[in-house]
Amino acid sequence: MSAATPPPITVSSLDLARLERLLDMPAFRDQETAQRLSDELVRAHVVTPAQIPANVVTMNSTVTCVEEIGGKEHHITLAYPQDADAAQGRVSVLAPIGAALLGLSIGQSIDWHAPDGRPLRVRVASISYQPEAAGDLTR
Repeated sequence: MSAATPPPITVSSLDLARLERLLDMPAFRDQETAQRLSDELVRAHVVTPAQIPANVVTMNSTVTCVEEIGGKEHHITLAYPQDADAAQGRVSVLAPIGAALLGLSIGQSIDWHAPDGRPLRVRVASISYQPEAAGDLTR
């Protein structure tokens, strides 16, 4: 997949509804990452929570991802902004790496930008927990 062609992503209808409400809040409307996330949601393949494949990063998933340019590995849980806690590894979906990961499948990479503007290429290496795969279709 070339840098100009982002990989296909899949998002649950529940995550989509919650994220659209979040992105409509005045506090987030003008943030660059929020705008990029909104663009990603527009192109996403949307399915019900029960139809989400187990290899897709959804909200509240715990993943291992790799910055392919620098090789740095991260173990994070994708969280809503109010639940984010860096000390606990809970990264906001409105953080650049969080927005980049949403909807990716294991093995997929996406080009993104860090807060300082440097390019990132993030690859999903594994998912150790996904709410939908664990039977929690409301999380």
